[in-house]
Amino acid sequence: MKLVVTIVGKDRVGIIAMVSNILAENNVNILNINQNIMEGFFNMVMIVEMTDSKIKLQELQNILKEKGNEINLDIKVQHQDIFNVMHNV
Repeated sequence: MKLVVTIVGKDRVGIIAMVSNILAENNVNILNINQNIMEGFFNMVMIVEMTDSKIKLQELQNILKEKGNEINLDIKVQHQDIFNVMHNV
């Protein structure tokens, strides 16, 4: 299953490492990363695959959302198909 992970918030050291570590700990593979920083705000979109992961999508969503809240980041995880439908107009 492919997922889209979006991260938005004020830039700080370690954002990519924090998210990548959580994904790796849960056997979620990163397929693609696109990130930029505009006027001090961090924005990243990741395409990941959790085919070999034992964790459920909702659990991963909760873990990343809670961790993001701790450091004032908005982290969302969506199934790629839902993301595509929401962004095709």
